[in-house]
Amino acid sequence: MDIAHALKLALSTGKVKMGLEEALVTVKQKQAKLLVVSSTCPDEKLLAEKKLNGVPVYHYEGTASELGAACGKPFPISTLAILDAGSSAILSLETN
Repeated sequence: MDIAHALKLALSTGKVKMGLEEALVTVKQKQAKLLVVSSTCPDEKLLAEKKLNGVPVYHYEGTASELGAACGKPFPISTLAILDAGSSAILSLETN
């Protein structure tokens, strides 16, 4: 799967929250279906988790700047939460 394409499709057709704080709020509210975490995420605990409160965590191999670029954004994104994948197949990513 082309992760960059899946991320852009989820952003344009689904519902996604960007940023560590917003992502953690969606996990607490049981709205998130998948967390995507960059390799430079400032939350050490999140970097080690495979699931957080039952939500799968996908560890993106790139930095926050690379994750932002993959999402088509001109700014770094350390973490994002997928609430609704829209027409993207991003929820089928294997968490590692």
